[in-house]
Amino acid sequence: MSSLKLREIRKAFGSLEVIKGVNLDIADKEFVVFVGPSGCGKSTLLRMIAGLEQITAGDLLIGDERMNDVDPSKRGIAMVFQTYALYPHMTVRENMGFALKFAGVSKPDIARQVDEAARILELGPLMDRLPKQLSGGQRQRVAIGRAIVRQPEVFLFDEPLSNLDAELRVHMRIEIARLHKELQTTIIYVTHDQVEAMTLADKIVVLREGVVEQVGRPLELYDNPANQFVAGFIGSPKMNFLAATVVDKSADSVRVELINHQGTRLSIPATGGTVGEKVTLGVRAEHFGEAGAGDADVTLKIDVAEHLGSTSYVYANSGVEPLVIEREESRHQFGEDRIVVSISADQAYLFDSKGQRIR
Repeated sequence: MSSLKLREIRKAFGSLEVIKGVNLDIADKEFVVFVGPSGCGKSTLLRMIAGLEQITAGDLLIGDERMNDVDPSKRGIAMVFQTYALYPHMTVRENMGFALKFAGVSKPDIARQVDEAARILELGPLMDRLPKQLSGGQRQRVAIGRAIVRQPEVFLFDEPLSNLDAELRVHMRIEIARLHKELQTTIIYVTHDQVEAMTLADKIVVLREGVVEQVGRPLELYDNPANQFVAGFIGSPKMNFLAATVVDKSADSVRVELINHQGTRLSIPATGGTVGEKVTLGVRAEHFGEAGAGDADVTLKIDVAEHLGSTSYVYANSGVEPLVIEREESRHQFGEDRIVVSISADQAYLFDSKGQRIR
């Protein structure tokens, strides 16, 4: 079993607490992605699981065994770093087998395990090359292969694709997804890239300032964010936010007025909020409709339009808020410098003055 449990995990550097009581369950064979802004603690949390950082308080369990004080080499974990960390004077084969040789594994077993990892990662033709003779993507595959040969219970990936160009990132995402499917092992993956998180994860853990903001499947977080932070962090392009004020409410709806849009009002099916409260209306780029199609229209000044084939993105603003509108018409031309879009109440999100979701 390679399930993990984190119970009130904390990490402090002196008086500075960077991980603040994290509780998390990771199931056997699950692909879990940690996401969050720089400095949120996601890499620190990964290093604590690996044993590269001491746990200040709380319990880390792998299977049913408490691992807080277990040596990193005995945790059944292999880690793939952002920087590859290959030995430059060793061939691919030697790099992949070095940890096994150091552990005293027999030469026939080393050869068998290295050859199997090479087969999985399609590294056969590269085995006698030095790292300097490899592309960035090939070096990353070797780094992953070095982890595979150890036959760990848990793989840890710390932003492994951040040094690659856009095309290689796509290719390596596919490789890692295929690897998870073939190895059927637990993977914990750290990234700041929305596309990586949404496409790879069985479960996403959103972190901010050492606290878990929300845990869930990618589309669950996209469709049902717990708060404004998660709503703005999950999804690309990110959710649009419009400042508003609650002007009236009933038992089952809240009527808001958009602050920067000439008194535009609409009623949102929600029960929270108080009259006079400053709130935030959230609208996904794909949920802006054509003029007159929704419950309220807003007029925006177009900054630029990007035509990406099957989709166009219009970057616009109200004079204050930058907004992104998605249009499926691949050849749609925006001849004017303004665009009128509609907002539908049943597709809008509403967040209170503290950023908590009330609709």
